[in-house]
Amino acid sequence: MADLSRRSLLRGMGGIGATGTLAALTGCGVPPAYVKAADRGTPDRSAQDRSLVFANWPLYIDVDDHDKQRRPTLDTFRRRTGISVSYTEEINDNDEFFGKISPALMNHTRTGRDLIVISDWMCARFVRLGWVQEMDRAAQPHVARHLDPLLRSPHFDPGRTHSVPWQSGITGIAYNRRKLGREIRHTADLWKDDLRGRVTLLSGLDESFAMLLQGDGVDITRWTADDFHRMTDRIHGLVRKGHIRRFTGNDYIKDLDSGDVLAAQAYSGDVIQLQADNPDIEFVVPQEGAELWAESLMIPNLADHKRNAERLIDYYYQPEVAAALAAWVNYVCPVPAAREILASAKDKERAALAEDPLIFPDGAMRERLAIARDITAKER
Repeated sequence: MADLSRRSLLRGMGGIGATGTLAALTGCGVPPAYVKAADRGTPDRSAQDRSLVFANWPLYIDVDDHDKQRRPTLDTFRRRTGISVSYTEEINDNDEFFGKISPALMNHTRTGRDLIVISDWMCARFVRLGWVQEMDRAAQPHVARHLDPLLRSPHFDPGRTHSVPWQSGITGIAYNRRKLGREIRHTADLWKDDLRGRVTLLSGLDESFAMLLQGDGVDITRWTADDFHRMTDRIHGLVRKGHIRRFTGNDYIKDLDSGDVLAAQAYSGDVIQLQADNPDIEFVVPQEGAELWAESLMIPNLADHKRNAERLIDYYYQPEVAAALAAWVNYVCPVPAAREILASAKDKERAALAEDPLIFPDGAMRERLAIARDITAKER
């Protein structure tokens, strides 16, 4: 249930709240929001204070089967390095968290956090505002060696100098093949008559538009306003005709499970859980492609323990550690080398994860995945 519970928190208005917060703050006499590179750091206390504060989403890390307060991978990090981690599950929504820490960042004061995890579309805003620090890749050899090539250079952060994926995933199509009675291979298959009123799309702008554009033949790494409006006009027509049942958050899961909906735009991590209860549910990356997204680690400005945070990030890019995390959260693992670790596991269920394309996409699937260029503030 980790996937279902956590992703259900990722709803909202696609960044409108965050943009509104920023506008309100800048309209109240707060100094300009952008922070120059020279003003982002502070004397690092990592050597004398072997600790760090790590803010993450709920249910997004491994926990001990017998003691839910223990997190085995973090415990191992502390034993190996002597660095203690204050781990908080305080991020329930990208916009909400933006509102929580943006006043400190705008006023060039500490956030009280050394490491945060936010969705890449929100990471784009932090990079654009100069609110996060560039990482020292020389201190992160495992990141340099093992980060999935597909995730290495998103539009908002070329070379991943300011961000490192925590976990990744795919926005594709989930459908009930037995009840539908046919396969879905293309995005256009959603618009056939037998799915009238039985298909849903995601309501979040950043989660929904990329796959729809790809279905329209658009290269999402360089989409234009004309591409976007042409696609939305087409979707509007399908809404008017009653073809699209509704736009959803994670409640598409209930609709698919009950059979009220036969096909839905969906997250890969959710479908792993759905398939465990209903083997008729399938997940497909359309032939035209689907978006590969990530939620990424970032070090906020004026973090007191930057080097400790960089060490923790690099630790999670060791294949055996990445494998332990992937086995728990069941998202697309950003460390392909972790696949061999899981494949060699004595436990059959754990070993089977190595063959799951929703955790380790195969070659054919990888060719159809892309990271969309981010939506600019003006476009939003």
